[in-house]
Formats: sequence, structure tokens, C-alpha cells
Amino acid sequence: MIPGTTAPGVPPEPSLADPCAERGAAGARLRGGGPAAPPTLDVFLSGQVFMDMIFTGLPGLPPPGTEIVTDGLGSAPGGVANIAVAMSRLGLRVGLAAEFGDDMFGAYLWRTLAEQEGVDLGLSRRVPGWSTPVTVSMAYDSDRSMVTYSRPVPSSPDGPPEVPPPPSARACFVDVDRPLPPWAPAMRERGTLVFGDLGWDQTGAWPPEVLDRLDHVDVFLPNAAEAMAYTRTDTPPDAAEALAERVPVVVVKRGGEGAIAVDSVTGERAEVPALPVEALDPTGAGDVFAAGFVFATLAGLPLAERLRFANLCAGLSVRHHSGSLGSPCWGEIAAFGESGEVPDTVLADYAFVIPFIPDAADETVVRAEPTLRKER
Repeated sequence: MIPGTTAPGVPPEPSLADPCAERGAAGARLRGGGPAAPPTLDVFLSGQVFMDMIFTGLPGLPPPGTEIVTDGLGSAPGGVANIAVAMSRLGLRVGLAAEFGDDMFGAYLWRTLAEQEGVDLGLSRRVPGWSTPVTVSMAYDSDRSMVTYSRPVPSSPDGPPEVPPPPSARACFVDVDRPLPPWAPAMRERGTLVFGDLGWDQTGAWPPEVLDRLDHVDVFLPNAAEAMAYTRTDTPPDAAEALAERVPVVVVKRGGEGAIAVDSVTGERAEVPALPVEALDPTGAGDVFAAGFVFATLAGLPLAERLRFANLCAGLSVRHHSGSLGSPCWGEIAAFGESGEVPDTVLADYAFVIPFIPDAADETVVRAEPTLRKER
């Protein structure tokens, strides 16, 4: 049996030891160090959770009729779980509303998120007879291709379940490539910051009316290809300027080339390079970037520092398997400054992070293990 696996038909057991024991202290510092006060959550989000199976170390994709054997395989929560875990590891109080299958993958995902990663699943539910969505990611040459299995959530004979009102939160996160949930505009009217992202349009149509949903969004975080496709522009800066006419803050993620942002409220514009690290697996890096940007926004940082902190989180995550379990804890952020991996001239740009590092952050990094991993 491969190390880290379980017997057939038995739900895989996550390690329930908290890999980020200092996360509570980080959140308290962000909120001023005092006792937690309303809103109940820092961030609320909904969406689909996937079981991610991630192959690494590939020389490329297998041509038709061939087979490639690789030495790296990991599995971890994916989909909306990427950003939920990444935000929780930074000390944010995160609530997630999602459906989970009643199969062994669903059991693993629920326990990992609720018990290991401290994500509040009070508004999530298990769906009888529904198979957990699965994505297989093949990472190679600092990029990846994916294959996904997903089926619609079956309708109940009793009708759709009653949807309780969302909790109060400082921020919420939505996908704008689908109709926004009715709670998002309502939360925004109550003062909640709405962060939005979207996924790849499999049809290639990139309908511009999707951008009409940005009327209810405060911060929009597409990647460069998506931003250019929806705005019909040729460069990331042009796409950012076009989107800035629709949303108060737009951030265009450029992967290994960093990110650019425009704040049309303050007039700030910023462009920041990516962290110069060797990437093992870029799966979920965009979600980890978004989590860092949410934290930095709630911390009240200037636009350029928000980009740098988001790049730091994403850069640390790509050095590990999977976007969710690879996202950094504060201990890893603290240790990175002592690693010698990047020049001091680069580290100097990240000195603003030091006051946010909790005293409890241990530079001995504890990393959650995926259910499957590279054999040694």
C-alpha cells in the first residue's frame, strides 16, 4: 500500500493536528489584539469543494496512447476550499457554505476543513447519494493542466433546502461567472466588502454581460487571460484599466510575472513582481494570492503592499503540493526571511509584514500531509 493511503472503501484520515497553531493569535492581532467582537466572521464564502488529485514532476503531458510514470502524487481539498484554507491559515475567521458528497472523499474533505483547518462549516451540508467532485491536476514546467469530474447536486424530493441567512462578516467572497447569491448584495449593503473571482470559460465565449455582476463587487481578482478575454483587450494593464471603470479595486494576476492593480477610489496604481522562488506545483496559487490580498485589505495596507503580501503567500504555496495544504502558515512566513532563498534586497520590500507575525509563530514549520504523497 502506498504510504499515506488507507484500505479500499475506508475514508482517508487527515492529520488533525493543527499545522497553524498560531492562527488565532494572528487573527487577534489583525483585529487589534482585543477579544473577538462582531462581526462573527472575518470572511464568508460559498462554492464547490473538490477532491484534488495532483501529479507533480511530470516532463509534460502524455501523448495519446502512451503512459508517463511520475514520482509525485498528492491529494487535498480543492475548489473553494483552496481560498478557505489559505485565509484560515492567516488567522482569519472563515465560514464556508458548500455541499459535500456522502462518499469517502466527502468525509475526508469535511474533517480536513472543519477539524484540521478550523473552517466553520455550520452552513454547509452533506448530500446523500452525491459523488464528490474530483479534479486531477498534472503539474509540469511551472504550469498545470486539469481534468475534472463533477455532477450537479441532485434535487431533493422535498424541494430545495431552506437557506439560512449568512452570518455577519467583514468580507465575503463570490464567483462572478455565475449569478451572484442573493446574500452577497445584501451583505454589501450592511457594510461587508465583496471580493470576486471567476473561472475559465470552457465555451470560449467570454460573454461581456458577466462583468455586469461587478456592480455588486468591491474587489475583483481575475487572472490576466480571463481579464483580457472579458474586456477584449490585448495586455494585462489595458484589461486592468478597463475593469477599473466597473469596480472600485481590480487586481490582475499574472502568475510568475506578478500582479498589477488599480484602485479607482484612491487613484492608486501598483505593479509588483512575483516572489522569485522555484515552483513545484502552481495548483491553487491564484486562490492563495487572493487569500493574501483579502488579509492585507482587511489589515488596511496600501495597494502595493497588498500585492506584495499576496505574492508572498502565493510564492510560498507553489513550493509545496496542492493549493490548499500548500498555503503558508505564519511560521513559514517568518522562517522564509531566514532561509536565504531570496536576496536581502528583495526581502527589504516585505519588512512591512513583520508586525503581523504572531509571537506564537514558530519558525519550525509544521506542514499538513496530503493523503497521498511522494514515496521516499
